[in-house]
Amino acid sequence: MKRLLITLCKPLSFLPALCMMYLIFTFSAQTGEQSSALSLKATRAIVTVTNRVLDREWSDTEKSAKVKEYHYYVRKAAHMTEYCILSISLAIPLHVYGLNGFGLLLAAGTICVLFAAGDEYHQSFVGGRGPSPKDVCIDSIGAFIGIILTLFFSWIARGGKKRL
Repeated sequence: MKRLLITLCKPLSFLPALCMMYLIFTFSAQTGEQSSALSLKATRAIVTVTNRVLDREWSDTEKSAKVKEYHYYVRKAAHMTEYCILSISLAIPLHVYGLNGFGLLLAAGTICVLFAAGDEYHQSFVGGRGPSPKDVCIDSIGAFIGIILTLFFSWIARGGKKRL
């Protein structure tokens, strides 16, 4: 009975990855204006929190300048974070299915890079957006960071005795 339950539940371990893919696809379906507004809102929140936590006492003009200065970096960090989470949510179930080391890196990495490329192609059909090879590279870096983290933590969970 336990073996049957495990066999039936294993495919469900990919559900978080599918949800993350849906989330990424939904963000990419936003127009350029909607996407920019969302990331500007996040950047303003980061600048506001930084101002309060570090007691900077920036004026509204200084805060606006900081938002303009850091907006690009917040957008790119969001790309990396999305794909880091995607790769972790892919690497864990692949690890459960027995992939380790280079095989896990190759499988999860290939899926993430192909999804990133497809997502950028998808953006070519969205108003005010376009495909960017640079974003595919940034997404891929985030994905590989997530895979490396998964490998590292699985190595720690095994007591650090087996090879990655």
